[in-house]
Amino acid sequence: MVKQSEVLSFYRGKRVLVTGHTGFKGAWLCRILQNAGAQVLGYALQPPTEPSLFALAGLDAGMEHVLGDVRDFARLQETFTRFQPEIVLHLAAQPIVRTSYRDPRGTYETNVMGTVNLMECCRLCKSVRSVLNVTTDKVYENKEWAWGYRENEPLDGFDPYSNSKSCSELVTHCYRQSFFTGSAAAVSTARAGNVIGGGDFAADRILPDCVRAMEQGRSIGVRNPHSTRPYQHVLEPLFLYLTIAKAQWDDPALAGYYNVGPDDCDCVTTGELVELFCRSWGDGAAWENQAEEGAPHEANFLKLDCSKLKTVFGWRPTWHIAQAVEHTCQWSKVWLSGGDVRGELDRQIQAFVEAGSRLEL
Repeated sequence: MVKQSEVLSFYRGKRVLVTGHTGFKGAWLCRILQNAGAQVLGYALQPPTEPSLFALAGLDAGMEHVLGDVRDFARLQETFTRFQPEIVLHLAAQPIVRTSYRDPRGTYETNVMGTVNLMECCRLCKSVRSVLNVTTDKVYENKEWAWGYRENEPLDGFDPYSNSKSCSELVTHCYRQSFFTGSAAAVSTARAGNVIGGGDFAADRILPDCVRAMEQGRSIGVRNPHSTRPYQHVLEPLFLYLTIAKAQWDDPALAGYYNVGPDDCDCVTTGELVELFCRSWGDGAAWENQAEEGAPHEANFLKLDCSKLKTVFGWRPTWHIAQAVEHTCQWSKVWLSGGDVRGELDRQIQAFVEAGSRLEL
């Protein structure tokens, strides 16, 4: 089993470029890297939400913070040339399904051509040793069947967001085969399931909607309570991204395509997730079914098979779904009370590493 403490030690002093660092996952990732002693440069647009975790936690103070669009190849390449990254973690994306229906062209430009630009910069920058493109569990042709999708299943996302991320996978595959085979740089993709955690303020995501309802003192409206999704705390995939990037640095033969999702027991319906939230939050929290007629298509059942991850890295989840919801509620209550949100980030990161260490025994 890969030890989280060893993964963190690897990043001390490494030059790491993170795209999409102002987003929810990017902010958590940058804080992990800051605490590990990495030299971090983030490249992204302004934070996508107001408020934002990146701004609330003041993360720009511990890293180089570059405002830029992944569609702007010249600016992205100039950043690579100046910083000379050793490790590249690509999280920048237009990540919302409903937004992709409203703006399909912008979604494809960001998620496909943004990946082309990123991979081209990696190809031209000789300092790069390890590249990870983070996509989504929605890249697969979804047949709504009862078992999990494996890495060799056909790619064909239904909606513009999912399809654009399928295209991003294909772009990465092409660059890996055409330009990185036998080179110093190892390239992988990580197909991640839905994440939850404190500091997610995005629209059209269920737990941020729950927290907003608590802030406003109202019941939680749930659009599709019977949809089954793989949920995990945001720290689970982030530590796995860092693990994959380290592993392929050490052994390029480990580069490839990885499903990054929870165990089967953490694949729950949206209604079950919200019920867990209400129990953890307390204070009379409640929800109601607000299913919409004629809403844009979203998959009803989706699950990943993470056998490869378990076989290669000996992975098993550190926090299951109930713990993930509990930690989300804890962070959100600290924020709503005006508390130390960066301190709560650090506390939860440390608690996660300590819990992982106990699993390693």
